[in-house]
Amino acid sequence: MPSQELREVARELFRKALQAADAYGATVRALRRDGPAFLVAGRRIELGKFSRIHVVGAGKASAPMAAAVEDVFGDLVADGVVVAKEGHSVPLRRIAVREAGHPVPDQRGLRATEEVLRVIDASSPHDVILCLLSGGASALLVKPVSGLPLEEKQRLTQLLLACGASIEEINCVRKHLSAVKGGRLAQRAAPRQVISLIVSDVIGDRLDTIASGPTAPDPTTFDEALGVIGKYGLESKLEGLSVLEVLRKGAAGKRPETPKPSEPFFRRVSNVIVASNRLALEAAASHARELGFRTLVLTSCLRGEAKEAGKFIASIAWEVWQSGSPVEPPACLLFGGETTVRLGEAPGKGGRNQELALSACLELPPSEKVVLLCAGTDGTDGPTDAAGAMVGGKTAERARRAGLEPLAYLEAHDSYSFFERTGELLRTGPTGTNVMDLAILLVGGRHEADKDCVHDRSRH
Repeated sequence: MPSQELREVARELFRKALQAADAYGATVRALRRDGPAFLVAGRRIELGKFSRIHVVGAGKASAPMAAAVEDVFGDLVADGVVVAKEGHSVPLRRIAVREAGHPVPDQRGLRATEEVLRVIDASSPHDVILCLLSGGASALLVKPVSGLPLEEKQRLTQLLLACGASIEEINCVRKHLSAVKGGRLAQRAAPRQVISLIVSDVIGDRLDTIASGPTAPDPTTFDEALGVIGKYGLESKLEGLSVLEVLRKGAAGKRPETPKPSEPFFRRVSNVIVASNRLALEAAASHARELGFRTLVLTSCLRGEAKEAGKFIASIAWEVWQSGSPVEPPACLLFGGETTVRLGEAPGKGGRNQELALSACLELPPSEKVVLLCAGTDGTDGPTDAAGAMVGGKTAERARRAGLEPLAYLEAHDSYSFFERTGELLRTGPTGTNVMDLAILLVGGRHEADKDCVHDRSRH
C-alpha cells in the first residue's frame, strides 16, 4: 500500500475514533427524558413538582455536551452556565457558554466560574445540579482559595506545565489551591443532588483527576501537593509567593483539606463517565480490521516523555517491519494516553504529539510503507493550531535533503516549525471532544518488499 494511501487511512481511522468519542453523541446516549423524570446512564431521576435542572460545567467539550442536554431535556432545563476554551463554544438556547483561557487560567475563567457558583447558589435545595465536565476544566473552572491571587496561580500553572509533571501531579497541586476543584464544587452544591457527566481525558479514568475532580472525593493531600513542588525543584521559583504559604499551612493543618470520600454530601453525588480514550481506540481498531489490517490496541496508558514514547513506538514499528511481530503487515497498532514534554530555557513552538512524532521519525524503519499519526483528540496540541502531526519512514531523509535537521528541531522543542516546513502538520480544528491523545501506527509491508532500504538503524 503506497505511503499516501496509508496516510489517508490513518486520517480515516482518526476520524472514526473522534466520532466514537464525540461529546455530543456520548451525552445524548447517556440521557433520556421520561415525562417529568429523566434517566442518566439508565438511572431514573424523579423531579418533584417544584424541582428544576440547573446545568453547570467546564471543559473543551462542555459546550457540545450542553447542547445535547438541551436537545434531550428541553424545557426541563431551567438555566445554566458552562465554561469552554476559546473557540470551542456552540450556540445554545437555555445554557450560557463562556469562553476562557487554556491551559493557563485567566480573568475570563474567574468571572465565568463566579457565574457557575451563582447558578448553584440561586437554586433550590430540591433542584438537581447537572454538571458537565471534560478535559481542560482544570484551567477553565478557576477560583483560587482565599488569599491566593490569580496571577500566582497562572505562574504556578506555567511552571508545572513546563517541568514535565504528570497530569495527576499537576491536578494534585491545583486541587489544594482551588475553591471549586477536589470535590469542593459538590460541597458548595450540597444538599442538592449533583449528577456529573464526564468525558475522560486522563489515564485510568480517575474521577479525582479528570478536570481536577470538582464533584469527586479527593484522596490526595497538602503534603503530596508540596511533594510535587519539591520533586520538580520549584520552591526557589515560588519562594515568597502565597502559593507556598497556602500549601504549607494546609500541610500543617491550618487550612481545611479537600473533601474526602467519608463526607456525607457525596451520597447525593453521581459521577458518570460517558466517553473515554479506550472507546476511541476500540472504534479505530474496529474500522482498521474492516479495512483488512491486522490490528492491536497496545495501550490506553501511554505516558512519560514524548520523545521517549516516540522511540518506543518506533521500536515496535521496526519489530513489525522486520519480523511481523506482534502482528504481520498490513498492521495497525494503536496507542492512547498522554505524554509530557520537559521544556528547556528557550523552547520553540510545538506540542507533545508533534514532539512524539518528530522523535519517532528519527527512528522509524526507512520505508514508505510505515506511517505514524500522533494527535490530540481535542484538535489542539500545545499552544498551536495543529492537532498533531503525521510522519512516515522517509520523513527524516526527505527533511535532510531539504536542509532540515530533525534532531536539531527536536532538541529545541520546535516540532511545529519542523512540520510546518515539511507539510506534515495535522489540523482538524476543535473536534467537540477531549479524550487524551491517539497514536496510529500503520505498517503496510515487510522489509523484504523494500530492497532499497538500509537495515542498519544507526544510519537512519
